Amino acid sequence: MTNLGVVVTFVSVSTLSRGVLTVVTGATMNDTLSERSRQILEAIIEDYIRTAEPVGSRTVTRRHDLALSPATVRNVMSDLEELGFLSSPHTSAGRVPTDKAFRFYVDSLLRVGTVDQEQQEEIRRHYRVQGRDVGEILNETSKVLSSISHYIGIVIAPRFAANVFRQIEFVKLCGKRILAILVSESGIVQNRIIESEDDPAAEDLVRMSNYLNSLLKGLTISEVKRRIVGEMESEKVRYDQLLSRALKLSEQTLDDSTADVFIEGQVNILEQPEFADVEKMKEIFRAFEEKSQLITLLDRCMDAERVNIFIGAENFLSRMNQLSVVTAPYASGPNTIGVLGVIGPTRMGYDRVIPIVDYTARILSQILGRE
Repeated sequence: MTNLGVVVTFVSVSTLSRGVLTVVTGATMNDTLSERSRQILEAIIEDYIRTAEPVGSRTVTRRHDLALSPATVRNVMSDLEELGFLSSPHTSAGRVPTDKAFRFYVDSLLRVGTVDQEQQEEIRRHYRVQGRDVGEILNETSKVLSSISHYIGIVIAPRFAANVFRQIEFVKLCGKRILAILVSESGIVQNRIIESEDDPAAEDLVRMSNYLNSLLKGLTISEVKRRIVGEMESEKVRYDQLLSRALKLSEQTLDDSTADVFIEGQVNILEQPEFADVEKMKEIFRAFEEKSQLITLLDRCMDAERVNIFIGAENFLSRMNQLSVVTAPYASGPNTIGVLGVIGPTRMGYDRVIPIVDYTARILSQILGRE
């Protein structure tokens, strides 16, 4: 796989050369560690990712070909702890990596894998059912991310405001209630029930829809709103009651709404040994119930070119400070319209999760581009 860019908080990583992520901004953390310290830290992190257990010096010398004595490894581990890369659980003589260690690992040591043919086929297989709407496709995306990563898959659906307007249709309900159906060029459909000031006839609603579609088609939603305001101020609309009513209905319909969030695989966290504590699990599940905070977090990734990584406390959500989030934006045509990703423990297998997230985002963008 080529051209995998990872944009991390405050540190941009944008190239993949022979499977190794290369930092291209001014990060200086590399300079604080010797080659020996880097090797030992990498060994500890890889063991901790694999076992979720504190790692001791004898484990490092036994499992890794470093040609170092346990005493030497112990001394280096002590130095790494002083620098904030390791911590010592009270119940163990071993050490565990900190968020700082995982950030250094991702930025400087990680060798990113590839999505193998079997995984590519599984991802594509989930999208082969024809005739599904965009919501179903995004829900399926959260499932495939969870299934392949064995963590939690998450997808933020596009806000309608991020799209280009295709058409609007008004359907008469009871009394003054009207169902407004908005369709974007990317295939996103938004339904909203609005209250009219009067009781319009069905044929008037058709005329209103035709007028708005001819006026607004091809504009972005922000342009649509500006056009509506401009039209409402025009002399023509002041003397044409039908056009005025149409614009007022469209203004109600285009009020901003919260994006949908598709989450799949929360149960996978139960299988991670570090979350065996019931109170920890309650905190994590409360975080997933607060979808507005998840949306805020993932909205920060909308402007990234490819992959973003938030490790532990970097995600700013206190209830998720033991989790990492790997995300990538997806697009329809040239426009980024949403974000997808994987949430897992800070010791997740970044080398395999990063390419899964990146590849899925590119496949989803291709599918939405054809809708």
